[in-house]
Amino acid sequence: MKNIQIRRLATRSTPFIPGIMAILTAIAIIISPESSFEASLQGLKLWWTLVFPALLPFLMLSEMLTASGFVHGFGVLLEPLMKKVFRLPGASGWTLALGITAGFPGGAGGVMQLHKQNSISDKEAARLAALTHFASPVTMLIVIGIAFLHSTSAGYFLLAIHWISGLLASYTDALLEGRSANTKPVDKISTDTKQPSLYSRVQLAATDARAKDGRSFGKLLGESVANAVQSLMVVGGYMIMFAVVINIITTVLPALPAALPASLLEIHLGADAISKGLASIGTGPSSMFGIALLSAALGWSGLCAQLQVLTMLKQARVRFLPYATVRLMHGLYAFLLTLLLWKPLLAIPKAALPALADSRPTPSGTLNVTDIWSSFPQLLSLQALLLIILLGLSAGTYLVSTIRHRLG
Repeated sequence: MKNIQIRRLATRSTPFIPGIMAILTAIAIIISPESSFEASLQGLKLWWTLVFPALLPFLMLSEMLTASGFVHGFGVLLEPLMKKVFRLPGASGWTLALGITAGFPGGAGGVMQLHKQNSISDKEAARLAALTHFASPVTMLIVIGIAFLHSTSAGYFLLAIHWISGLLASYTDALLEGRSANTKPVDKISTDTKQPSLYSRVQLAATDARAKDGRSFGKLLGESVANAVQSLMVVGGYMIMFAVVINIITTVLPALPAALPASLLEIHLGADAISKGLASIGTGPSSMFGIALLSAALGWSGLCAQLQVLTMLKQARVRFLPYATVRLMHGLYAFLLTLLLWKPLLAIPKAALPALADSRPTPSGTLNVTDIWSSFPQLLSLQALLLIILLGLSAGTYLVSTIRHRLG
């Protein structure tokens, strides 16, 4: 009875918290309007010159591929990987590839489309959103690698660590979920030779998904553009708001390192602050530890990015604490893997890297839209390579499961 009363009291007081925070923020802006304006302008510039042009095509592509049934067809090929490793439906396989290659909130957009089609439940949407939450290769390679660190090799290194640690975090989450007493067991992969052929299953899944959507191409194209722009407007609002909040925190607490609140709250501003700190300390053990902190901050991705995803998936009732827990594991794995693999991965010859490795370092603050779009061929080649790797992992998982089934 006492716990029920406490919950009711917390529920009643919760609506006042955003209002109190809004009032305090307004007071801080009134006290220091010039610095608040500069901070909001910085967030707006970052969103308009980087996030908007980089993510708009991927968000549009996400909705169109999901509505066309391609997502579900490709998901059939990834069923062994998604079911056995991550304990998720096979149709979610494409959203994993989308999240890795497009970054947040692109992966969340794919999750939202699957949830609207009732292809995944609320609980599966929450876990899938955590799995598909990655920083985009545009951010990792161009912004952080070239513009911030002036090193394409460091950009590729951080991208590889970011992908591996994110998959490890979600795999750990799947293991913990599997041990829960309330978790339903995942269906075993069927090894019955009488089941329909693989091509038939892919075609059937794509046809059913297309029939459920039912939109014509013209309507689908228009709604894809509108939904993508609307989602990115929300992203821009969050980035501007958190840029102001970070400025207020650093003004009120001048002794606090600027990189700390920036890394906790917003990924782009945090990466910029940590990169400036790395430039001041030079090379050595301290530099390696700083790179590990940067990698951990990218795995955590900031409260701003997390709230963006939760806002997009509010219909699925995704809870913040479990979602943030996976993000924290992502950051911890990234920190440890960076310390372990920093020197071995940097020893890879530059000739083995894609053509983007030949790009010239760009001074911080001069990044423009042309730099982003000119890198798309390399980013698409990374996406194709990633799809091949995922298919290979799925095939390997299926073979292992089949062998165990026959031996058992």
